[in-house]
Amino acid sequence: MKNHFSRREFLRRATFAATAAFSAPFIARSLRAASPSNTILHASIGGSGQAGSDLQLVAHHPFVKLVAIADVDSTKSAPWKERFPEVRIYHDWRELLEKEKQLDTVNVSTPDHMHAPIAMAAMQLGKHVYVQKPLTHDIYETRQLTRMAQQKKLVTQMGIQIHSASAYRQGVQIVREGVIGKIKEVHSWCGKGWGDPAPLPARQDTPPANFDWDLWLGVAAARPFIGGGYYHPGNWRKRLDFGTGTFGDMGCHIFDPVFNALELTAPISVRSEGPAPNQWNWANDGRVHYVFPGTPHTAEMTVNITWYDGDQRPPAQVASLLGSEPLPGTGSIFVGTKGVMLLPHIARPRLFPDSEFADRPLPKVEDGNHYTQFLEAVRGNGKTTAGFDFSGPLTEAVLLGGVASRFPSTTLQWNAKSLKFTNLRAANEFLRRKYRKGWEVKGLS
Repeated sequence: MKNHFSRREFLRRATFAATAAFSAPFIARSLRAASPSNTILHASIGGSGQAGSDLQLVAHHPFVKLVAIADVDSTKSAPWKERFPEVRIYHDWRELLEKEKQLDTVNVSTPDHMHAPIAMAAMQLGKHVYVQKPLTHDIYETRQLTRMAQQKKLVTQMGIQIHSASAYRQGVQIVREGVIGKIKEVHSWCGKGWGDPAPLPARQDTPPANFDWDLWLGVAAARPFIGGGYYHPGNWRKRLDFGTGTFGDMGCHIFDPVFNALELTAPISVRSEGPAPNQWNWANDGRVHYVFPGTPHTAEMTVNITWYDGDQRPPAQVASLLGSEPLPGTGSIFVGTKGVMLLPHIARPRLFPDSEFADRPLPKVEDGNHYTQFLEAVRGNGKTTAGFDFSGPLTEAVLLGGVASRFPSTTLQWNAKSLKFTNLRAANEFLRRKYRKGWEVKGLS
């Protein structure tokens, strides 16, 4: 039986689950009983889009008090002021962190290029952070955030909310329990196209009056604003300096259960067989091949993981392992020694061949709530499962694919311990970028 549902439906279910977990009478009792030390004082960097989803789900927790929101576009934060009149609104996240010293937690839900600067600044102040995927724009940033979280002993969570959903968790358990045997290879894909082969438009426009272009640029180099949605609010994902392309956007989601199930470490090598980005934008139709060290869940001493996006898909001989089952738009195929698992994005795993697994009971796993897990961990109840100890290495691996795409048909040998490629010095130039003058951040610049 198929069980596919959209991201919007997933968020609706997550919101319902969060609300159901704290029924109205319980919320009322909890708020009356909570002392100030039990109340989590929270701020959001970002006020709409993914930030709006994050904020809505955080705000459902009965022990959370929303204190402040920062957004470079005042029209995005204004609705929250109507809903929470006591909330303080900022344009500049730096001013928010400077003035709101009592904060416990911060969610960072901005374009990719600002994840690391904001999260690092917040962590240096001792704030627990929930950071959207990908954790950072560059690999060096990921490593530094992971180290800071460990050093400060902070609660962290990356916004791969499907990580806590029962479908992904069930897929992880199937692999861990050896239901399809040892894993020989994995193929993961996403049909999105966050790329653009066109050159930069030769024009400059006036930013909207409510939108602070300089603050939006943040650590990136100054440049003229281009309207018509070229950068803001969504197409920044296509631009090299701001987004991380289709792989960066969706790879942390799709690779999550692959990493988790196989308990992968850092890859040994990465090779792109797709087109290279141009001077300004990421390319479409990526194909990236990884070799990882084997684990107790793999069939050999190494295991091959391949990513496809845009119009690219696993080869016919892999798709044929599913029989007549069509490939979903996004997902992974785990090829094991005893069978095959199809794990669609936000849907239940399917095992093949059907004749082998039709009557096989699968692990029963309940839905979790990614946001509640983070907030309860802040309160000292349990731990996060997508903290930077897990999501940092995951993000590093995904971002390696973006670097490899700049050097098509070249196998890059990766040394994770020294954070460098050992066979192509030019590739190391894309592990870390220079921040704009005046936007330096300690530990990153």
